[in-house]
Formats: sequence, C-alpha cells, structure tokens
Amino acid sequence: MTADVHVLKQPVTEADWVRGPAEAPVTLVEYADFECPDCQASYPVIERVLASFADRMRFAFRHFPVVSRHPRAQGAALAAEAAGRQGKFWEMHHRLFEARGALSPEDIRRQARELGLDLRRFEQDLADPELATQIHKAKLLGVRSGVNGTPTLFLNGLRLERAEPPVTEAELRAAVEPLLGGPPA
Repeated sequence: MTADVHVLKQPVTEADWVRGPAEAPVTLVEYADFECPDCQASYPVIERVLASFADRMRFAFRHFPVVSRHPRAQGAALAAEAAGRQGKFWEMHHRLFEARGALSPEDIRRQARELGLDLRRFEQDLADPELATQIHKAKLLGVRSGVNGTPTLFLNGLRLERAEPPVTEAELRAAVEPLLGGPPA
C-alpha cells in the first residue's frame, strides 16, 4: 500500500452535494451509506462540528452504499438524489439518517411526502438510471481514494485515520481545530 492511498483522488466539484462557504479553509468530505449504523451515529457528530465552525468549514457528502451489508442503502441514496432534483437533497439527507434504518420504500415515500416533494416526479426520478449511475460513480471515486467502508472522512483531502468508526466529536474537533488555528470563537 502506498501513502497516497489515503488522499482524496477527486477534489470537491460542482457535482458534489456541498454545504458551507466555497472559500472555507477546511473541507470535510464524507463517504457514507444511509443504512450504516456507524454513519447514523456519526451524523449528529458531524452536524454539531459543522455548526460550530459554520463560516470556516464546508462539507461534501458522497454516496458509498455498501449493499452487501445494507440492502436498503442504494434505495436511500436514490431517494436523496431524487429529492435533490427538487432542491431538497439536504432535507432528505437529514431525514434518512434520522430514520435510523427505517428505509423501506414505504418509509422513503412517507419522507418524500412529508418534505412536500412532487411524488410523481420523485417516483420517476427514483427509476431514472442516471441517478444510479451518479451513485455508482461516487462509489468508484471513493474506491480510488482508498475507501473500503463507511463512514470514511477526508479533511482537506487527507483521510481522517481512526481506530474504529463512528467518529467521535472529540476526534473530529481534534482534527479540525489545528487546521483552523484553534477552537471556534
């Protein structure tokens, strides 16, 4: 294994789902799976850290559904992408993680309905092969960067190495703060 295996091969682009200022000094990229219990546990940690450093940090989410272990992960990723086509990716992202594994097609339709999505369009988008292709491309980019499980986090292009997922708030803060010159003001 070479040292560059732990470097993010594809920088954040306009094709990514991104929150936070483009000029932020710290970029966190997460490869995740909505059905993964460790991703579900990391979700509130990441949200709290992002809130603490809101103006100095941006966050990019990339799909990495591990369907061999999480059979509903692909459907959830498709739901997030379909919601994104209606301008509600992040709202669906939050709901899918907060659902804590309740990701059946019925659960996902209920989430879409509660978000006020156009359900007919949502169903059409779920079936659009282009969305499945986008998710597959994100996963391939992850594999090229050495991602082999979820969640995998990259800070400013370098993989955040930790003993075991999920990431703790202390671990994430300890990694982010030196990049920002200390804790939030």
